Amino acid sequence: MNLDKAIQTRRSIRSFKDKKPNWRDIIEAIETTTYAPMAGNIFSLRFMVITDDKLIQRIAAWSEQDFIAQTEYLVLFITRQDVVTNTFGEKGKDYAKQQAGAAIQNFLLKITDLKLATCWIGHFNEKRIKEMLQIPEDRIIEAIFPIGYSKEKLKPKNKKELFDKIFFNKWNHKTMQKENIIEGRSPEGI
Repeated sequence: MNLDKAIQTRRSIRSFKDKKPNWRDIIEAIETTTYAPMAGNIFSLRFMVITDDKLIQRIAAWSEQDFIAQTEYLVLFITRQDVVTNTFGEKGKDYAKQQAGAAIQNFLLKITDLKLATCWIGHFNEKRIKEMLQIPEDRIIEAIFPIGYSKEKLKPKNKKELFDKIFFNKWNHKTMQKENIIEGRSPEGI
């Protein structure tokens, strides 16, 4: 699959088939995170792959999202913030979040490329999950990803209109109008 197709077809899936994914594909998707930009080239992420059904059931409950329990695999993205703040101070907390987001996007696109499905879970009881999985208190669970094959029929995504969201040189300044873009003309000063 090419990159544009992966970007355009990626979806948040909440209904999974009974078919079990190959764990090697999941590791391959995790591996793509190593290509994400990292502040100071400091890789702050760690990962946990959950395969135990009882743990998956409890994480689904603590996330208040029952569909998570349909999957055979969960992947947790965990940040070790101290390795970034040691170099960049308090600003390192922002960098750690930014690089986690970049790594997650790589992961999501590779999952799509592999014809697997997931949903980015950000709502969960982090304290309970960390206790259960013995994750150190100073680590941050950035997100949880249930991995499987989509049971949902994919619908085309609505393309977002960008013309009202792009400004040039100062806030709310739109020197490039929709007609200019369509006709290939440059905005003033570009």
